[in-house]
Amino acid sequence: MGFGIESLFFVALGYLVLGPKRLQTMIGRVTRAKARFEEIAQAFKSQLVEELDMEHPETPKSSV
Repeated sequence: MGFGIESLFFVALGYLVLGPKRLQTMIGRVTRAKARFEEIAQAFKSQLVEELDMEHPETPKSSV
């Protein structure tokens, strides 16, 4: 669903619990953590693909 009513609910709840300043700080931290996680996941995926390619190199197709 993406950015739906649930997300708005959590933002509103965070605003009430943390206040506007702390909520902004927490959103920034969560955003940076998410970006770092995606960066690490992409690096892991690239390394895994590279290792699998080294382990199983494609054999050239023979002409018949």
